[in-house]
Amino acid sequence: MSTAHEAVRASTEPGRHLLDICAPSWGDDPYADALRAGRGPLFLRRTDGWLLPLDVERWCARADATDLDVVERCEGAVLDIGCGPGRLVAALAARGRHALGIDVSRAAVAHTARLGGQALHRSVFEPLPGEGRWGTALLLDGNIGIGGDPSALLGRTEELLAPGGLLIAETASVDIDERVDVRLVPAAEVHGLHEGTYEGAYENMHERPFPWARLGTPALVRRAGRAGWRITGQWTADGRSFVALRSRSTRSSPEPANSTAVISSHRARKPSPDTPVAEA
Repeated sequence: MSTAHEAVRASTEPGRHLLDICAPSWGDDPYADALRAGRGPLFLRRTDGWLLPLDVERWCARADATDLDVVERCEGAVLDIGCGPGRLVAALAARGRHALGIDVSRAAVAHTARLGGQALHRSVFEPLPGEGRWGTALLLDGNIGIGGDPSALLGRTEELLAPGGLLIAETASVDIDERVDVRLVPAAEVHGLHEGTYEGAYENMHERPFPWARLGTPALVRRAGRAGWRITGQWTADGRSFVALRSRSTRSSPEPANSTAVISSHRARKPSPDTPVAEA
Protein backbone atom coordinates (compact mmCIF):
# COMPACT_ATOMS: atom_id res chain seq x y z
CA MET A 1 0.00 0.00 0.00
CA SER A 2 1.33 3.46 -0.84
CA THR A 3 2.04 5.86 1.99
CA ALA A 4 0.16 9.05 2.79
CA HIS A 5 3.22 10.98 1.62
CA GLU A 6 3.08 9.31 -1.79
CA ALA A 7 -0.60 10.24 -2.07
CA VAL A 8 0.27 13.86 -1.26
CA ARG A 9 2.87 13.98 -4.00
CA ALA A 10 0.49 12.46 -6.54
CA SER A 11 -2.31 14.88 -5.75
CA THR A 12 -0.17 18.03 -5.80
CA GLU A 13 2.07 17.40 -8.79
CA PRO A 14 1.92 20.02 -11.59
CA GLY A 15 -0.91 19.63 -14.07
CA ARG A 16 -3.45 18.12 -11.67
CA HIS A 17 -6.92 19.51 -12.22
CA LEU A 18 -8.39 21.75 -9.52
CA LEU A 19 -12.16 21.31 -9.33
CA ASP A 20 -13.49 24.47 -7.75
CA ILE A 21 -16.97 24.22 -6.31
CA CYS A 22 -16.56 26.70 -3.48
CA ALA A 23 -19.84 28.09 -2.19
CA PRO A 24 -19.93 31.75 -1.13
CA SER A 25 -20.54 31.22 2.58
CA TRP A 26 -16.84 31.14 3.42
CA GLY A 27 -15.40 32.92 0.43
CA ASP A 28 -12.28 34.87 -0.34
CA ASP A 29 -13.63 38.12 1.15
CA PRO A 30 -13.12 39.32 3.86
CA TYR A 31 -11.07 36.36 5.11
CA ALA A 32 -8.76 36.44 2.09
CA ASP A 33 -8.27 40.18 2.50
CA ALA A 34 -7.20 39.66 6.10
CA LEU A 35 -4.76 36.91 5.13
CA ARG A 36 -3.24 39.02 2.38
CA ALA A 37 -2.81 41.91 4.81
CA GLY A 38 -1.58 39.61 7.55
CA ARG A 39 -3.86 41.19 10.13
CA GLY A 40 -7.45 41.72 11.26
CA PRO A 41 -9.59 42.73 12.93
CA LEU A 42 -11.92 39.93 11.87
CA PHE A 43 -14.75 38.34 13.85
CA LEU A 44 -17.31 35.58 13.92
CA ARG A 45 -20.69 37.06 14.82
CA ARG A 46 -23.53 34.98 16.20
CA THR A 47 -27.09 35.88 15.28
CA ASP A 48 -27.65 37.38 18.74
CA GLY A 49 -24.74 39.80 18.28
CA TRP A 50 -22.09 37.87 20.24
CA LEU A 51 -18.62 38.33 18.76
CA LEU A 52 -15.59 36.05 18.64
CA PRO A 53 -12.25 37.59 17.55
CA LEU A 54 -10.14 35.72 15.01
CA ASP A 55 -6.40 35.75 15.68
CA VAL A 56 -5.32 36.58 12.12
CA GLU A 57 -1.96 38.05 13.14
CA ARG A 58 -0.89 34.86 14.91
CA TRP A 59 -2.13 32.64 12.08
CA CYS A 60 -0.12 34.65 9.53
CA ALA A 61 3.05 34.73 11.63
CA ARG A 62 5.67 32.01 11.77
CA ALA A 63 5.01 29.13 14.13
CA ASP A 64 5.65 30.16 17.74
CA ALA A 65 6.97 28.08 20.62
CA THR A 66 3.53 26.64 21.39
CA ASP A 67 3.04 25.65 17.76
CA LEU A 68 6.49 24.07 17.62
CA ASP A 69 5.69 21.97 20.67
CA VAL A 70 2.72 20.59 18.71
CA VAL A 71 5.01 19.95 15.74
CA GLU A 72 7.35 17.91 17.93
CA ARG A 73 4.45 15.75 19.12
CA CYS A 74 3.38 14.80 15.57
CA GLU A 75 3.93 11.27 14.27
CA GLY A 76 4.36 10.10 10.70
CA ALA A 77 2.76 12.01 7.84
CA VAL A 78 0.71 14.97 9.10
CA LEU A 79 -2.61 16.32 7.81
CA ASP A 80 -3.39 19.87 8.98
CA ILE A 81 -7.18 20.23 8.69
CA GLY A 82 -8.11 23.88 8.12
CA CYS A 83 -4.46 24.87 7.76
CA GLY A 84 -5.16 28.56 7.20
CA PRO A 85 -2.08 30.48 6.01
CA GLY A 86 0.06 27.45 6.72
CA ARG A 87 2.41 28.16 9.60
CA LEU A 88 2.23 24.58 10.95
CA VAL A 89 2.62 22.98 7.53
CA ALA A 90 5.63 25.19 6.81
CA ALA A 91 7.19 24.40 10.18
CA LEU A 92 6.78 20.68 9.57
CA ALA A 93 8.22 20.95 6.05
CA ALA A 94 11.22 22.90 7.36
CA ARG A 95 11.99 19.95 9.63
CA GLY A 96 11.79 17.48 6.77
CA ARG A 97 8.41 16.12 7.84
CA HIS A 98 5.81 15.00 5.31
CA ALA A 99 2.81 17.29 5.79
CA LEU A 100 -0.24 18.47 3.86
CA GLY A 101 -2.62 21.29 4.68
CA ILE A 102 -6.20 21.48 3.48
CA ASP A 103 -8.37 24.58 3.51
CA VAL A 104 -11.45 25.90 1.73
CA SER A 105 -9.84 29.31 1.22
CA ARG A 106 -7.78 29.80 -1.96
CA ALA A 107 -5.89 32.61 -0.24
CA ALA A 108 -4.93 30.30 2.63
CA VAL A 109 -3.70 27.60 0.28
CA ALA A 110 -1.66 30.14 -1.72
CA HIS A 111 -0.16 31.58 1.47
CA THR A 112 0.85 28.09 2.63
CA ALA A 113 2.58 27.44 -0.70
CA ARG A 114 4.49 30.73 -0.41
CA LEU A 115 5.81 29.57 2.96
CA GLY A 116 7.10 26.37 1.38
CA GLY A 117 4.32 24.01 2.49
CA GLN A 118 2.00 21.77 0.48
CA ALA A 119 -1.73 22.47 0.65
CA LEU A 120 -4.91 21.56 -1.19
CA HIS A 121 -8.00 23.68 -1.73
CA ARG A 122 -10.43 21.22 -0.23
CA SER A 123 -12.90 20.51 2.56
CA VAL A 124 -12.20 17.79 5.12
CA PHE A 125 -15.58 16.27 4.20
CA GLU A 126 -14.55 15.78 0.55
CA PRO A 127 -12.30 12.97 -0.78
CA LEU A 128 -8.68 13.40 0.33
CA PRO A 129 -5.39 11.76 -0.60
CA GLY A 130 -4.04 9.14 1.75
CA GLU A 131 -7.33 8.39 3.50
CA GLY A 132 -6.79 5.89 6.27
CA ARG A 133 -3.00 6.31 6.20
CA TRP A 134 -2.19 9.60 7.97
CA GLY A 135 -0.09 9.32 11.11
CA THR A 136 -1.30 12.58 12.67
CA ALA A 137 -4.20 14.96 12.09
CA LEU A 138 -4.27 18.51 13.45
CA LEU A 139 -7.39 20.50 14.38
CA LEU A 140 -5.92 23.72 15.76
CA ASP A 141 -7.07 27.33 16.08
CA GLY A 142 -10.66 26.40 16.82
CA ASN A 143 -11.02 24.01 13.89
CA ILE A 144 -12.74 21.43 16.06
CA GLY A 145 -15.74 23.62 15.19
CA ILE A 146 -15.61 22.95 11.45
CA GLY A 147 -19.08 22.06 10.15
CA GLY A 148 -20.80 22.71 13.49
CA ASP A 149 -20.86 19.00 14.40
CA PRO A 150 -17.78 17.92 16.40
CA SER A 151 -18.91 14.30 16.58
CA ALA A 152 -19.17 14.09 12.79
CA LEU A 153 -15.78 15.77 12.44
CA LEU A 154 -14.20 13.31 14.87
CA GLY A 155 -15.67 10.45 12.86
CA ARG A 156 -14.34 11.87 9.61
CA THR A 157 -10.91 12.44 11.14
CA GLU A 158 -10.75 8.83 12.28
CA GLU A 159 -11.42 7.77 8.69
CA LEU A 160 -8.42 9.80 7.56
CA LEU A 161 -5.99 8.49 10.17
CA ALA A 162 -4.21 5.17 10.12
CA PRO A 163 -5.46 2.76 12.81
CA GLY A 164 -4.09 4.00 16.12
CA GLY A 165 -3.31 7.39 14.57
CA LEU A 166 -2.87 10.61 16.55
CA LEU A 167 -5.21 13.60 16.63
CA ILE A 168 -4.07 16.83 18.26
CA ALA A 169 -6.97 19.22 18.78
CA GLU A 170 -7.01 22.71 20.25
CA THR A 171 -9.95 23.43 22.53
CA ALA A 172 -11.61 26.56 23.87
CA SER A 173 -10.06 27.97 27.02
CA VAL A 174 -13.44 27.78 28.79
CA ASP A 175 -15.64 24.77 29.56
CA ILE A 176 -18.14 25.04 26.73
CA ASP A 177 -19.99 22.77 24.31
CA GLU A 178 -22.06 24.75 21.82
CA ARG A 179 -23.20 24.62 18.23
CA VAL A 180 -24.18 27.94 16.66
CA ASP A 181 -24.74 29.72 13.37
CA VAL A 182 -22.28 32.53 12.73
CA ARG A 183 -21.23 35.05 10.10
CA LEU A 184 -17.72 36.15 9.23
CA VAL A 185 -17.46 39.94 9.55
CA PRO A 186 -14.62 42.48 9.34
CA ALA A 187 -14.20 45.29 11.84
CA ALA A 188 -15.83 47.86 9.54
CA GLU A 189 -19.20 46.10 9.74
CA VAL A 190 -18.88 45.65 13.50
CA HIS A 191 -18.09 49.33 14.04
CA GLY A 192 -20.80 50.36 11.63
CA LEU A 193 -23.40 48.43 13.55
CA HIS A 194 -22.28 49.97 16.81
CA GLU A 195 -22.55 53.43 15.25
CA GLY A 196 -25.90 52.72 13.61
CA THR A 197 -24.58 53.45 10.11
CA TYR A 198 -24.74 49.93 8.70
CA GLU A 199 -28.35 49.07 9.35
CA GLY A 200 -29.19 45.93 7.43
CA ALA A 201 -25.56 45.37 6.48
CA TYR A 202 -25.62 41.66 7.32
CA GLU A 203 -28.63 41.04 5.15
CA ASN A 204 -26.75 42.60 2.23
CA MET A 205 -23.46 40.76 2.73
CA HIS A 206 -22.57 37.82 0.48
CA GLU A 207 -21.71 35.86 3.62
CA ARG A 208 -24.65 33.80 4.84
CA PRO A 209 -24.71 32.14 8.27
CA PHE A 210 -22.84 28.87 8.59
CA PRO A 211 -22.69 26.30 11.41
CA TRP A 212 -19.83 26.39 13.88
CA ALA A 213 -19.03 24.74 17.20
CA ARG A 214 -16.93 25.55 20.25
CA LEU A 215 -15.68 22.86 22.63
CA GLY A 216 -13.69 23.11 25.81
CA THR A 217 -11.43 20.27 26.87
CA PRO A 218 -14.03 18.47 29.07
CA ALA A 219 -16.58 18.47 26.23
CA LEU A 220 -14.09 17.14 23.70
CA VAL A 221 -12.92 14.43 26.10
CA ARG A 222 -16.54 13.33 26.64
CA ARG A 223 -17.38 13.24 22.95
CA ALA A 224 -14.15 11.54 21.96
CA GLY A 225 -14.47 8.93 24.68
CA ARG A 226 -17.97 8.00 23.57
CA ALA A 227 -16.67 7.60 20.02
CA GLY A 228 -13.90 5.21 21.04
CA TRP A 229 -10.92 7.59 21.02
CA ARG A 230 -8.27 7.15 23.71
CA ILE A 231 -7.15 10.32 25.48
CA THR A 232 -3.35 10.36 25.65
CA GLY A 233 -2.61 13.91 26.77
CA GLN A 234 -3.98 17.29 27.84
CA TRP A 235 -1.95 20.47 28.24
CA THR A 236 -2.05 24.24 28.15
CA ALA A 237 0.56 26.68 26.84
CA ASP A 238 0.49 30.43 26.36
CA GLY A 239 -3.23 30.53 27.19
CA ARG A 240 -4.09 27.82 24.67
CA SER A 241 -5.49 24.37 25.48
CA PHE A 242 -4.82 21.09 23.67
CA VAL A 243 -5.89 17.46 23.75
CA ALA A 244 -4.08 14.50 22.18
CA LEU A 245 -6.28 11.56 21.18
CA ARG A 246 -5.48 8.18 19.69
CA SER A 247 -7.90 6.53 17.26
CA ARG A 248 -8.95 2.92 17.54
CA SER A 249 -6.29 0.45 16.44
CA THR A 250 -8.74 -1.58 14.35
CA ARG A 251 -11.66 -0.70 12.10
CA SER A 252 -14.96 -2.54 11.89
CA SER A 253 -15.67 -1.48 8.32
CA PRO A 254 -13.56 -1.22 5.16
CA GLU A 255 -11.49 1.92 4.63
CA PRO A 256 -13.07 4.45 2.26
CA ALA A 257 -11.80 4.55 -1.28
CA ASN A 258 -8.97 7.02 -1.84
CA SER A 259 -9.24 9.78 -4.40
CA THR A 260 -6.73 12.10 -6.06
CA ALA A 261 -9.37 14.60 -7.16
CA VAL A 262 -8.78 18.04 -5.70
CA ILE A 263 -12.15 19.28 -4.52
CA SER A 264 -13.23 22.10 -2.25
CA SER A 265 -16.63 22.80 -0.78
CA HIS A 266 -17.95 25.30 1.67
CA ARG A 267 -17.05 24.63 5.25
CA ALA A 268 -16.42 27.37 7.75
CA ARG A 269 -13.12 28.16 9.38
CA LYS A 270 -11.36 29.51 11.48
CA PRO A 271 -12.09 30.96 14.92
CA SER A 272 -9.76 31.46 17.83
CA PRO A 273 -10.47 29.36 20.92
CA ASP A 274 -10.58 32.54 23.00
CA THR A 275 -13.67 33.96 24.67
CA PRO A 276 -15.89 36.56 22.95
CA VAL A 277 -14.97 40.21 23.35
CA ALA A 278 -18.18 42.10 22.79
CA GLU A 279 -21.87 42.16 22.15
CA ALA A 280 -22.94 44.03 19.02
